Amino acid sequence: MTPTSSASSPASIAENLAEVRARIDAACRAVGRDPAAVILTAVSKTQPPEAIDAILAAGQRVFGENRVQEAQERWIGRLPGLNDLELRLIGPLQTNKAEDAVALFDVIEALDREKLARALAEAAQKLSRAPRVLVQVNTGAEPQKAGVLAEDADALIRAARDTYGLTVEGLMCIPPADQDAAPHFSLLKQIADRNGLSVLSMGMSGDYETAIRCGATHVRVGTALFGERNRP
Repeated sequence: MTPTSSASSPASIAENLAEVRARIDAACRAVGRDPAAVILTAVSKTQPPEAIDAILAAGQRVFGENRVQEAQERWIGRLPGLNDLELRLIGPLQTNKAEDAVALFDVIEALDREKLARALAEAAQKLSRAPRVLVQVNTGAEPQKAGVLAEDADALIRAARDTYGLTVEGLMCIPPADQDAAPHFSLLKQIADRNGLSVLSMGMSGDYETAIRCGATHVRVGTALFGERNRP
């Protein structure tokens, strides 16, 4: 069974990774999807160096981080030896951190307002570097969470693409913890489909199999890989 009560040892992380990949494979095959179409994003926020070393050694190369500064500290020194690494920003982004985010991340999953779209476009032009972007949708309309409201998502997608020239490739959501996630995943897919977007980042340790059934192309898994989060 995947550990959930305490942080995993480096020796067990490879086993956890193999189990999660096997469950992704099974979830895909159960609904007739190609397992290669679903990418595992390892949520590496707060993890110690030995945990990162262990999962890198096991072959994981796609990582999600919540905070720009923490990601800089964790990854900048590692980047020269990891040409195949993909870093994804999955946490809220302040506009004053847009330039740092554009400089480091391959994908920014946290676009939720036009002001941020403008800041990302300006940073991309300044740095001659254009990360791919996902629009984060607050499918549960939770006031404490980041994300554009579902009814405003189409307008933000259009602005990001047409006004600011960003490469919007998909959507991201974090459903309410106390609700069935499936309707939220289905709503996200509906918004993506009508906007011609192919990437859906949805599903975490507790619901990624449900997300795969609903069409997820990326699942963000932390606890099932590393154990309970290490607090800074």
